[in-house]
Amino acid sequence: MRLGRTILAVALLAALPKIAGAADNAPALLAGGRIDDAMTTLRAELNQAPNDPQVHNLLCRAYFAVEDWDRAMAACEKAVALAPNNSGYHLWLGRTYGEKADASSFFTAAGLAKKVRNEFERAVELDPNDVDARTDLAEFYLEAPGIVGGGQDKARAQAAKLATLDSAKAHWINGRIAEKKKDLATAEQEYRAAIQADSGSADTWLNLASFYRHTGRLDEMETAINHASSAPAKEPVVLMDAAETLVRAGRNFPGAIQLLRQYLASSSTVEEAPTFKAHYLLGTILEKQGDKRAAAQEYSAALTLAKNFSRAQEALNRVNR
Repeated sequence: MRLGRTILAVALLAALPKIAGAADNAPALLAGGRIDDAMTTLRAELNQAPNDPQVHNLLCRAYFAVEDWDRAMAACEKAVALAPNNSGYHLWLGRTYGEKADASSFFTAAGLAKKVRNEFERAVELDPNDVDARTDLAEFYLEAPGIVGGGQDKARAQAAKLATLDSAKAHWINGRIAEKKKDLATAEQEYRAAIQADSGSADTWLNLASFYRHTGRLDEMETAINHASSAPAKEPVVLMDAAETLVRAGRNFPGAIQLLRQYLASSSTVEEAPTFKAHYLLGTILEKQGDKRAAAQEYSAALTLAKNFSRAQEALNRVNR
């Protein structure tokens, strides 16, 4: 099951002890997409404080960024073991189990799905007002089969809880439920209600754009993306998400390149949109356009920040053949 993008910055947590200067603590390195530097910092921290759950959680998130699910699981499991009552640590462990399940065989995925449910449910139990935890749990219920604890009724119940915490998220979940039921008219109404509830935020416009992509309404998708990219006070991640939506639809590659370059040039990069993945996505577009030399430069830039990001290494090998 692919868990939709949620606000991954549950909290950047308190700054870790300084190792490489004030700006180079691990949360700042993760936000800057400097995964290799973050891992070096965190391993040094573990030598000094091997039982610090915060450090293990951050290391989990670093491995998560480069899609090393096994090491991410081990680090997140350690964080939860050290701090079993921390909702955020359970949330991250559930996300990691979910991504590992996506990359696993059917039988392995089924076992991991139960762990995803347990971790998300525990996160909500520990912090019932955590919007991210409830949203991820609702997505699990919506996507997972009943045999592992999924169900649309359960997702709808979470949407009802979210209505008092974040009405835009509640409308989004209800839109997803309607889309699953092939009730596209109701789905669109819910996505538009989310836009209204969140004062036209970029995230809600992007959710509508994704709906239009799924349903083949690509001109309307681009219009929604334009609304998202011009929304006031938007989160920087929107630029990368909008570019990825265009790439998935095979539309407006020049526009996607512009959005990615704008993101990379900004001083507000965030953990949920690692800069090395922005370079990778930019390389993917350039490769599709036939510019292998420029694509290789972007793939190399990604590997400079995250040497173990295997998709970038595979892509670089491909364009250099």
